Amino acid sequence: MTQADIVLLFADLALIILVAQLAGRAARALGQPAVLGEIVAGILMGPTLFHGAVAATLFPTGVRPYLTTLADVGLVLFMFVIGLEFNYERLRGFGRVTGTTALSAALLPFALGCTLALYLLGHHTTGNRLGFVLFFGVAMSITAFPVLARILVDHRMNKTLVGAIALSAAAVCDLAGWSMLALVQALVGGGNSRHWLVLLIVPFGAVLAFVVRPLLKRLLTGPGAGRALTASRFSVVLACLFGSAAVTELLGLHFVFGAFLFGLVMPRKATERARTELLERSKTATGFLLPVYFIVAGLNVDLGAMGFTGLLELGLILVTAVVGKMAGTFVTARAEGMSTRRSTVLATLMNTRGLTELIVLGIGLRIGMLDRSLYAQMVVMAVVTTAMTGILLRWLVGREDRNPPETAATALREEEPAGALS
Repeated sequence: MTQADIVLLFADLALIILVAQLAGRAARALGQPAVLGEIVAGILMGPTLFHGAVAATLFPTGVRPYLTTLADVGLVLFMFVIGLEFNYERLRGFGRVTGTTALSAALLPFALGCTLALYLLGHHTTGNRLGFVLFFGVAMSITAFPVLARILVDHRMNKTLVGAIALSAAAVCDLAGWSMLALVQALVGGGNSRHWLVLLIVPFGAVLAFVVRPLLKRLLTGPGAGRALTASRFSVVLACLFGSAAVTELLGLHFVFGAFLFGLVMPRKATERARTELLERSKTATGFLLPVYFIVAGLNVDLGAMGFTGLLELGLILVTAVVGKMAGTFVTARAEGMSTRRSTVLATLMNTRGLTELIVLGIGLRIGMLDRSLYAQMVVMAVVTTAMTGILLRWLVGREDRNPPETAATALREEEPAGALS
């Protein structure tokens, strides 16, 4: 790495942080989640504008591997946060309606996505036809749980029945989607000639759940655990996290599966304070590193080269994605007794894809399930469906669908735990 590369790398990081902040604020001003603005900024800084002259100047080939490495670290931390925030208790609270909503919001888009993939096979080459069809179905069935949670807070819906059902169903969809994606990658092989290694994910998961988890619980609840999370304890957690990511990568699965799995098995109830501090520190790091991922992802998106055929495919992808998610959710919600308007609100929420979809698409590009043209079209789909959520909610959500007004006593009680953690 030359001195010029070092200078350009740090200059790029400064630029990325600045652009991400500005794009995030612009998105918030338009009523959209900040991450959507950051994704769009990443696309615009890629080869789409000026025939790639901007991307070639700001992010030359020599610097891109280092940006990719930083982006991968950000992904590991982000997937750890998703696993750590997965609330098992929430799934028990709404029983049948959560299960049926999640099932319909996953199965119909999966089936429609597989059907569309059969058509796209005639225009795009792939090394594994079955893997391509299954991957496309998985990509269509994703709901972005983290972005959805942020949208619900922004629209003051996080404490409503519709919001709770949407979060619960999205959590189930996420868990099912990542599991199915792992199966697809195992089927494809991910470039690993020793496919049998993927089978070792089962004993590895057992080791995490029955050996690593109790040890972590003892570490986080041991002497001195009542105080703030120490640097040594935090270092042990990070070492285990990156070790888990390394193992799944070695087994032929993407490293994000190891990070997500490690977040899932982290102890919760007896270590609530440590868990909260882990979340805060991890989110601080991802807030800096994820914008780098958006740039790396944007470098693979060239909308200027789409052409008429690409626009036609993009239209089919958008229709399939929106109809699959919204129709499946709406029909189920109506069958469960929800009003037409609230069923539409729930369907709109489940259509959110955001950053989670980008990560899935990145895996698809890496294992050869997507070429660059399809990748670009799917990224646009993720942006459009996420933007739709905020726009439609402003039209659909009434006062009765927002959080109930809080009394001073309620607000005080809710602030006390946060104050105790600071």
